Amino acid sequence: MRLMGKREIGKLTIFDLVISVMIAEIAVLMIEDTQRPVTEGMLPIVVLMLLQIGLAVLTLRSRKLRLLFDGKPSIMIENGKLNRDEMKKQRYNLDDLLVQLRDKEAVRLADVEFAVLETNGKLSVIRKEQEQPHSAKSSKSEGTPVSFPPGYRFEDLPVPLVMDGEVQEENLQLLGRNRFWLKKELRKHGVTDSKQVFLCTIDHRGRLFIDAKMKPSK
Repeated sequence: MRLMGKREIGKLTIFDLVISVMIAEIAVLMIEDTQRPVTEGMLPIVVLMLLQIGLAVLTLRSRKLRLLFDGKPSIMIENGKLNRDEMKKQRYNLDDLLVQLRDKEAVRLADVEFAVLETNGKLSVIRKEQEQPHSAKSSKSEGTPVSFPPGYRFEDLPVPLVMDGEVQEENLQLLGRNRFWLKKELRKHGVTDSKQVFLCTIDHRGRLFIDAKMKPSK
């Protein structure tokens, strides 16, 4: 578990959980059957460890693989309203929602603008009064906020526009924007090519965050 990284402790995906349970089961068989050679148990454990590490490296480079294995976050509360269809789909009842909201110190549903059920089962809460202008300045993305189309459904918060230098075409289309608009916004922040961007996101209030890749020193 230590070799597989801190992610195994801090954030267990479904695949990671299965790998962890399988390793534990193999270890139990080794302890119970003392007549069995240790190598018979160590070999599958090492194989599972290498499989998890290899998959982690692949998902680090490909967002499509990340979505395939980890899935997408689910919006439980959107614009201050309960998303009953999504709650039913995830078999997430009101008691589960209220417990996690209280855990986030959000006692009143009326104070919550967005509640997102993450892929690891945790609930992320964004309050309506969480407006912090100074945070936008620190992200170097000060400018005219971008408006969202009517009826736009958030699947990620913040919404990624560029990840690992790759433009997220699907999100741009949902926003009613194109590459030309994105290129124009990036130029406002001194970025001439989307491949120079490690991460570019837009939050629910239409503010951009841009983190450009470091240029190699000569």
